[in-house]
Amino acid sequence: MDVKQLIAKGEDVADQVLRQSKHVMPHVARVFLLSTFIEDGFRMWFQWGEQKDYMNSVWNCGEFLGHVFVFVNLVGQLIPSGFIISRKFAEYNLYVLFSIVVIQTFAYHIIYEVRFLMRNLALIGGLLLLMAECKHESKSLFAGIPSMNSSMQPKTYFQLTGRILLILMFISLFHFDLHVIRLLVMVFEAALMTLVAVGYKTKLSALILSVWLFLMNFYFNNFWSVPYGRVYRDFLKYDFFQTLSIVGGLLMVVALGPGGVSMDEQKKKW
Repeated sequence: MDVKQLIAKGEDVADQVLRQSKHVMPHVARVFLLSTFIEDGFRMWFQWGEQKDYMNSVWNCGEFLGHVFVFVNLVGQLIPSGFIISRKFAEYNLYVLFSIVVIQTFAYHIIYEVRFLMRNLALIGGLLLLMAECKHESKSLFAGIPSMNSSMQPKTYFQLTGRILLILMFISLFHFDLHVIRLLVMVFEAALMTLVAVGYKTKLSALILSVWLFLMNFYFNNFWSVPYGRVYRDFLKYDFFQTLSIVGGLLMVVALGPGGVSMDEQKKKW
């Protein structure tokens, strides 16, 4: 079996998976994608005092503003996530989550840490895909009404930007070394990332990446194996849910497709 036949076989398998899970996958993708916001919201609840003291010590903002920051992050993540999962007022609640990501980027000095900044940008990419889903649903409500070319709609640019930003999560996971197996894995991941970014064989590439990242996440970020009270447990837990959100973003790519600005879409015109 040559490469073309292998890819064709993989696409057939991916199509079968999509047909069997088309009613479930968007919901799973949405929950996975929002999992890091839900986890961080509960973190604010259970670590209220620590988070408040941290903000006060770093920004010297006083206890009152420290409490306000924790409250805003708790409410601003849990409530919008619940609305989005239940598909109620999703677009407005996505704007709230966008704001939370921006606030945290500056509040925790993430803007100066390249690795964590890339992860936050990847989260924004996931939120853009959710926004694209909202636009897709609103479009379906007005089916039959003339509209602009699909490749010119905002939804397609949300999908394009979302795909590209999601890839930053994989870049943040790269560890450059000379170990042969690790180099081969990096080449494998880089090839799939490139395909997702340019929108070529998108659903198959995104599906493989999501499964790969899901398995690696459970293997490397098994925070449940670390005893309570260990700082390392919190780091692993943070990585686990952020990575799970990116898996959700990739599944959303699988569910929605690459959009109008992609090689897959252009191939249909050739």
